[in-house]
Amino acid sequence: MQRYIVVRLAQSLLVLFAVSIIIFGLARISGDPMDVLLDDDAGPVEFEQMQKKWGLDKPLHVQYFTFLGNALRGDFCRSIQHPTREALDLVLQRFPATLLLAGLALIISIAIAFPVGVLSAVKKDTMPDYTAKIFALMGQSAPSFWVAIMLMWLFAVQLEWLPTSGKGEPGLDRFVHLILPALAIGWYQVAALMRLVRSSMLEVLDSEFIKLARVKGVSESKVVWKHALRNASIAPVTLLGLLVAQLVTGTVVTETVFSYPGVGLLAVDAIRNRDFQVMQTIVLVFALIFVGINLFVDIVYAYIDPRIRYA
Repeated sequence: MQRYIVVRLAQSLLVLFAVSIIIFGLARISGDPMDVLLDDDAGPVEFEQMQKKWGLDKPLHVQYFTFLGNALRGDFCRSIQHPTREALDLVLQRFPATLLLAGLALIISIAIAFPVGVLSAVKKDTMPDYTAKIFALMGQSAPSFWVAIMLMWLFAVQLEWLPTSGKGEPGLDRFVHLILPALAIGWYQVAALMRLVRSSMLEVLDSEFIKLARVKGVSESKVVWKHALRNASIAPVTLLGLLVAQLVTGTVVTETVFSYPGVGLLAVDAIRNRDFQVMQTIVLVFALIFVGINLFVDIVYAYIDPRIRYA
């Protein structure tokens, strides 16, 4: 077991190392921050001074290892766009808003996916089942930005029920502002989770203990919602751990469409302003969350099923 954990941990560290190289390179490809920091009439002297100030005058490999060494110490340097603020502080300041949005999206996904998935399995090959399949197909094929725009057009522009953007004031107003972006993020997760619930329910409903419960005269609702769903929830609940990581790290597009002040919108602003430090910090924090949750799920799997660790 210890060897399995060590191997998975080593693989996770290797992934984080690869991510650091990729984001470092992509950040440099996005443009030169001197175009943002300096005026159009700035001369060569100002250009050299500004490059030296931010360490951009050094070779790329030196810049990378400096960035990596600082990151290992928890120092992600100051933001280029906000020179008085640390990059990590900016990310952590926005993170609660993103976490709140992802949490509501997860609740919406569970509240819709489980009932619809159960209904689809119980009513197999009927109109409700076909409708649920079409819903799942649309959810997994529609781009998140298109879903966000359509939701905004329908509920904010046409019906005028919900606001189009912003975070809102604490309380009910903030919850109202969260509904549309949370629906846009959770749409894809509803489809994926619903399909898994349906397939798990179909497998359990054909089990012998379900047939025995029906023979003993247990009511159909109790058979479905207590006995079958409890056993069919193992795979969907396992998936929820990965969904949490996807929801937290997949908010960039939706936050941009709704101008929601979370980490996703901060990432877009950092790209526009060539803020290398903030870009690198956001990607590494997201990668750490995603890899950490995957590592946790792998370890839990190994404890639940010993065959995994030996394979």
